[in-house]
Amino acid sequence: MLARLSIRDVVLVDQLDLALEPGFAALTGETGAGKSILLDALGLVLGARGDAKLVRHGSAQAVVTASFEVADDHPVRALLRERGLDSDGPIIIRRALGADGRGRAFVNDQPATVALLREVGDLLVEIQGQAEQHGLADTATHRPALDAFAGAGEALAAVRGAFADWRAAIEARDAFAAMANRAAADEEYLRHALVELEALDPKPGEEALLQSERQLLMNRERLVEGLNGAMGEIAGARPVEAALRGARRHLDRIAAKAGGALDPVIAALDRAAIEVAETVRLLERVGASIEGDTARLQTVDDRLFALRDLARKHRVEVGALAALRQDIAARLAAITDGSAERARLEKRAAEARTAYVARADALAAARKAAAAALDKAIAKELPPLKLEKARFATRLEALPEAEWSAEGRDRVAFEVSTNPGAPLGPIGRIASGGELARFMLALKVVLARSGSAPTLVFDEVDSGIGGATAAAVGERLARLGRTVQVLVVTHSPQVAARAAHHYRVEKQVKGASKTATRVETLAGTKRREEIARMLAGAAVTDEARSAADALMAGGKA
Repeated sequence: MLARLSIRDVVLVDQLDLALEPGFAALTGETGAGKSILLDALGLVLGARGDAKLVRHGSAQAVVTASFEVADDHPVRALLRERGLDSDGPIIIRRALGADGRGRAFVNDQPATVALLREVGDLLVEIQGQAEQHGLADTATHRPALDAFAGAGEALAAVRGAFADWRAAIEARDAFAAMANRAAADEEYLRHALVELEALDPKPGEEALLQSERQLLMNRERLVEGLNGAMGEIAGARPVEAALRGARRHLDRIAAKAGGALDPVIAALDRAAIEVAETVRLLERVGASIEGDTARLQTVDDRLFALRDLARKHRVEVGALAALRQDIAARLAAITDGSAERARLEKRAAEARTAYVARADALAAARKAAAAALDKAIAKELPPLKLEKARFATRLEALPEAEWSAEGRDRVAFEVSTNPGAPLGPIGRIASGGELARFMLALKVVLARSGSAPTLVFDEVDSGIGGATAAAVGERLARLGRTVQVLVVTHSPQVAARAAHHYRVEKQVKGASKTATRVETLAGTKRREEIARMLAGAAVTDEARSAADALMAGGKA
């Protein structure tokens, strides 16, 4: 629900902070007091097109902030997570619009696009106004609304899963076919390339090993010289091993007289002798590997350059040659043995299509049954709303296969006729502003528990009606307010009397040239006076006050 609306420097509003409650709230006031400004400000923060004319005269920018309290599992939180934005706690939307027409948008104090504001706003608020309709007036919302009314969540999930499987099967079939076709066109080239690769037989990581060995062989003379020098130092005129053995003999003669003090020294000499012997062995082995094959450098060079030449030919790294060989072999196999794989993938795609159709048909049947129930429920709501001559119908239309989707094979549209004998047509085009608002109210009352936005805004839903019809509108708004938050701009005392909360919008003049719009929360006597004013006009009489008491008492019944 919308918990708080803060407005700064929007047209006549210089500063306004409005705390809102759940349930049905009425906004009343004289014509021109600024009620439409509040709706314009709300529309701005919900992603409506920004117009520099909204900025209060003399101000640098207009700023509107809306704070929403929503359940942890509300879809808006998932949307924000998908966009990498903070989704914990209240959802706070802020929009700033400069006098030059440029603006900025934020969601939970993180920069956002106006398009994202619009997406978030569509999930949080539905506005039904005289000039522009959103929500159920948009045909894109009709199918989801019918599915929610039908409780078709499981059936819809099954359709979405089957559609994903079908698309995956089609993509696998088409990808294999495309690969096989490309391979067939290049078969001669591929076979020649595979022969070259198999003859060379490249191994993963081979280039690095050859490069290392090449480096070793290219420095052979200096390495041999160094090895010989090292060996000369260890096994020269006085070999280290002989010196260690001599030292051990001298210590052995006196060890018994040292009382164990020489034991660590003798052990250290033994270890040193072992390490020196191992060093000599390793030096001899390295020397043998360098001197053993004088032609090895040419062999390594030839192999390394052959690998690099082939890599350049195929425009890949040397390390990718082994994988390229496997890929070419697979492409040739697709030519040779592709008919069986093609048939398997074709069969899989056909089976997936059949499974999708079966689930989509089950969903279509659920929609058809729900459409009949919805039409019947709406028909009961229309007469009290002075729409007794109107008709409402949910039209289901089978889509061509090219338009099948994860949402099924049906197009859903809500259609109305407002005059006897007139054909049904799109609800957003057939009904007038006041009629459309009342159609929307009837729909919302019926669909209230089917997942609508948590906040609904009606702008003058009572336009052109009064008396019993206005009372019926108020009763339905009150009923709707038990499920969702409802904000209604109204001139009808019958509607306002039914509200759980009442706000009066008024224009105040400050000094000689300053006008500002204010909003006051009404209760008790002040509320009675406002409803009496709406009944009587400028001169509020005792009779009007008594009538206001009666309306308010009726609203509590």
